[in-house]
Amino acid sequence: MHTILIKNGLLVDPGSGTLREEDLLVKDGMIAGRGAYSGEMADRVIDASGLAVLPGLVDLHVHLRDPGQEYKEDVRTGALAAARGGVTSLFAMPNTAPPVDSVETYRYVTDKAAHVSPVRVYQSATLTLGMKNEALTDMRALAAAGVKGFTEDGKSVMNASLLRDAMILAKELGLPVMEHCEDITMVRGGVMNDDANAQRLGLPGISNAVEDVIVARDCILARETGAHLHLQHCSTAGSVRIVRAAKALGVDVSAEVCPHHFAMTSDEIPGDDANYKMNPPLRTKEDAEALIEGLADGTIDCISTDHAPHGAEEKKRGFRGSPFGIVGLETSAALTYTALVRTGRISLLQMAEKMSRNPAAILGIPGGTLAEGSPADLAVFDFVRPYRIDPEQFVSKGKNTPFGGKEVYGSCRYTIAGGRIIYEADR
Repeated sequence: MHTILIKNGLLVDPGSGTLREEDLLVKDGMIAGRGAYSGEMADRVIDASGLAVLPGLVDLHVHLRDPGQEYKEDVRTGALAAARGGVTSLFAMPNTAPPVDSVETYRYVTDKAAHVSPVRVYQSATLTLGMKNEALTDMRALAAAGVKGFTEDGKSVMNASLLRDAMILAKELGLPVMEHCEDITMVRGGVMNDDANAQRLGLPGISNAVEDVIVARDCILARETGAHLHLQHCSTAGSVRIVRAAKALGVDVSAEVCPHHFAMTSDEIPGDDANYKMNPPLRTKEDAEALIEGLADGTIDCISTDHAPHGAEEKKRGFRGSPFGIVGLETSAALTYTALVRTGRISLLQMAEKMSRNPAAILGIPGGTLAEGSPADLAVFDFVRPYRIDPEQFVSKGKNTPFGGKEVYGSCRYTIAGGRIIYEADR
């Protein structure tokens, strides 16, 4: 395997809490050392002057749409999009067609990823068979096959007794239960946040309570069972308050937010454009501010994308007729840096912690550090020169984003996974 030397980069290591300009040596797929090195000792030298070197990003919330909806995305194109965004490990959601509720379907994805993916793909499994909210999957068999976590993402497990049983078993298996928090009985056809902007556009709204009641319920169940509960794509001020209180009580709960929920609000929805339609929806300034405060004080542990590609024709049907979801793998780092680090709300080390170290720890996988002897999963970013997001340049099949044309800072220049350069930006 080639030896790679990254020269003169700003090493951002949340594993040790250090931020220092020095060289980093990669050999045999591992980080071989940090310091000052001669370029003669490497097969490839990357001049990272003016660039930042982070541990490869770990995205806990990605829809690869494979099997069954490969016209939207597939394992290969989703993995290539991840590499372009500096993501070296991703956790794929199981709400596919068919859903990943069996060892056979799980192995279909992991076997395919082993052949076509340049990044590490960890496939989740559903909590209930067929996502029907009636009976649990064979969680023991799925865990033995390699599943790192269970989720019904796309909807909540509305049967609280069944979810409690799942948490008891997940606790025994040492795996997290990851919940999409949405009381479906309260949605009532809502397509965007229930606020003045919904009234402005004449669209039915989704209240904050739709999310908050499930967050509260699940924290109560996690406290009773001792399970590790991970809350997906939190979007409300109420969720932040509940998670903060639960952690103070010793509940084993972690939480994630998505860049679109802190970088944009419902005020910015221009009209009936479904590229602004996601679930949970864009919320208010007050909600976005609470999410940012939660990230800054440690209440919120992770930043994930909820990368949800859809076909162009599907997203032309307006808010009422289009599916929920936007893409995010290729923009998450830039949106986070621009909205949070460049504005001084969190530090660059905190960004690396939220996007790499913490999500790796939640899944129990390697990552999140630049320590010698660690797998060489790295991302090199340019946080100095701005660029404009152009969805037509995405390698994802999905182009559905509300951020097209936005000026941001944080283009990925190189992505390295397992000591191999898997993405290199055009000069």
